[in-house]
Amino acid sequence: MEIRAARASDAPHLVRFINMAADNLPLHFWRKTVGPQGDPWALGEERAARETGNFSYRNAWLAEVDGSVAACLLGYAAEKEPAPIEPDTPPLFVPLLELEAMAPGSWYLNVLATYEAFRGKGLGSALLAHAETIAAAAGHDTISLIAEDTHQDALRLYVAKGFREIARRPVVKEDWEVDASEWILFTKPVQVG
Repeated sequence: MEIRAARASDAPHLVRFINMAADNLPLHFWRKTVGPQGDPWALGEERAARETGNFSYRNAWLAEVDGSVAACLLGYAAEKEPAPIEPDTPPLFVPLLELEAMAPGSWYLNVLATYEAFRGKGLGSALLAHAETIAAAAGHDTISLIAEDTHQDALRLYVAKGFREIARRPVVKEDWEVDASEWILFTKPVQVG
């Protein structure tokens, strides 16, 4: 296994991992954005291939097994002083923003996902260790992440790797079809320096 920085050309993989990590919420949002005539995957790829923005390839690392992309880590610095949630924020995203605001200044691990064929091979653990290295090198003393209550394998991994539950918020579904009922914020201290 090799972990490497993502490239703009990895956008097709990145959008699949981003969507997988949040149970089709990104695809749901992209569909609403482009409308019935648009291509939601193309919008996602365009965002992933950008040089800036939270979901830019510049914030992502890929694990490869025998030259094949197998898993993804995407994260970035959380705001030190989170802004108030705008009144026009789609309700689906409000619980996530509320939880993110509870870990200001942390290194926010937004996506950790593995293609099904590569699960159970330690890639998630390796990427979590890589996240700690990245966070510490950037001067963050905490990593934060938000997971859904239905992602049992991921929840077990986070707890096993020292993450601690901080808070929960109900999932707002509207017309998004998902089994999850709660978002869970986890944090873990990181040794800086």
